[in-house]
Amino acid sequence: MASRNISVSEASRPVLPRHTKLRFDETRKVWVILAPERVLAPDEIAVEVLQLCDGQRSVADVVDMLVAKYAAPREAIASDVIAMLQDLADKGFLTEAREKTP
Repeated sequence: MASRNISVSEASRPVLPRHTKLRFDETRKVWVILAPERVLAPDEIAVEVLQLCDGQRSVADVVDMLVAKYAAPREAIASDVIAMLQDLADKGFLTEAREKTP
């Protein structure tokens, strides 16, 4: 399997790979990331961040949205978001959005 791991920065535009889905599991009442032969149950904050990772928004945009919502310093939120997204990218649950060709 070819690795498409990314180095997450504020300029990154992360998105779940095509084979990976973020879904609410009605039976267990939890959000899960479904990938081939793997399942991950992210915590509540991770789910909120992942729902904003649509390939259109940059990490900086996501951080700014969270700063507006929560009373925490931007540097702390940025550090936590980048670390979490990098961990998911390293595990293959996240990739960089590609530019669409016309």
